[in-house]
Amino acid sequence: MTAADLAGVRALAASIAEAPVWSESAWETTLRSRDEGIRLVLVAEAEGAIKGFAIFSILAPEAELELIAVAESARRQGLASRFFATSKEQLKGTGVTEILLEVRASNEAALGFYLREGFVTQGRRKGYYIDPVEDALLMRLILEPPR
Repeated sequence: MTAADLAGVRALAASIAEAPVWSESAWETTLRSRDEGIRLVLVAEAEGAIKGFAIFSILAPEAELELIAVAESARRQGLASRFFATSKEQLKGTGVTEILLEVRASNEAALGFYLREGFVTQGRRKGYYIDPVEDALLMRLILEPPR
């Protein structure tokens, strides 16, 4: 993600009801920390529009999926799976051996996707999300060691 992508990424995030609301400074921090190597940010663009993005924070040997979003028009086309395939390879190169995430307990589409990608549920945070109040499921994926 570059500064030129930021408006499109923010607009996509705002269009998804399940996505967390980040402040302008949080987005700017994401750009800076990407440049410093403590975040991996992937963006997919087609026809001049942002179609999806994924943001991981890196604190090797762990990475946390902070946010993944795919535009409604680009869903069910394998974009999120391609993000994960690319990110796993890039994260391994930074010494990451596992990816962690949290997801709303009611987000069945995301849960199904994460389970298909190999994540397992490790725990639950009661009342973690607000508006509406809801539990977060904690999930983990162990990466295969590099060959």
